[in-house]
Amino acid sequence: MLMISNLNKTYDNGVKALVDINLTIKQGMFGLLGPNGAGKSTLMRTLATLQSPDSGEILFNGHNIQHDPQAVRSHLGYLPQEFGVYPKISAFNLLNHFAILKGLTDKVTRLEQVNALLQQTNLYQHRKKAVSSFSGGMKQRFGIAQALLGTPKLVIVDEPTAGLDPEERNRFHNVLADISENTIVILSTHIVEDVSNLCPDMAIMAAGSIIKQGPPQKLLAQLAGSIWRKHVNKQEISEYQQQFKVISQRLVAGKVQLHVLSENCPAAGFEPVQADLEDLYFSAINGIAARGN
Repeated sequence: MLMISNLNKTYDNGVKALVDINLTIKQGMFGLLGPNGAGKSTLMRTLATLQSPDSGEILFNGHNIQHDPQAVRSHLGYLPQEFGVYPKISAFNLLNHFAILKGLTDKVTRLEQVNALLQQTNLYQHRKKAVSSFSGGMKQRFGIAQALLGTPKLVIVDEPTAGLDPEERNRFHNVLADISENTIVILSTHIVEDVSNLCPDMAIMAAGSIIKQGPPQKLLAQLAGSIWRKHVNKQEISEYQQQFKVISQRLVAGKVQLHVLSENCPAAGFEPVQADLEDLYFSAINGIAARGN
């Protein structure tokens, strides 16, 4: 179990990246959803012991990771938002190198795990190719393979599917779903669909704070009967935004589909719709933006 209590981080330029973060994360997939700049990567780096908070406490299975970073590092798999690879080194040799760095000194055991992870991430047939020549999706799958070396108990992946095509994203989702059966997996992303498809527990983060947290279905129940939809012309958008709490808009068949948050029918022409995770996300984020104004 991972317990985060009253975590704060302010950078030298005055940006408050983390503001009183409190989370309890259990085994399985946990989604951390938020826009770019919300503080997600700062939180992920802090959990990975790559930087220290200004205040607060992080306990991993009862061990304070600020006092004993090795307590989490020895059980950690981390895939950052961006990672580099050595040029001209094959996937097999590079993964084997990372395994040695991670302390897998027994050659037989190490090679078994390297081959198994290449199979699991569907890269075994490409094991002799240089990782630098891989597509974006293949590099991400290699990234999760290196994160899984040593059978970690905590896996952190930061924006892992950004830029991937639908087929690669599905492959990556399948890998994450498999490993989350016996591991804490924290998926940090701004892509609502990733959390919707994978995570039985989640939090929404904005402006350095956790603004919603809990099982998605429980959070969605809070919006029951409160989401209304209407198709309008583009020139009408500004008027509707002034009159109603518009949480999202998208272009559908030449018209703009508005979703409005309201306890009652906002006006003629609106129809009720069942709230989904995107509605939850935008209502939470737009609420923060409104308070900021």
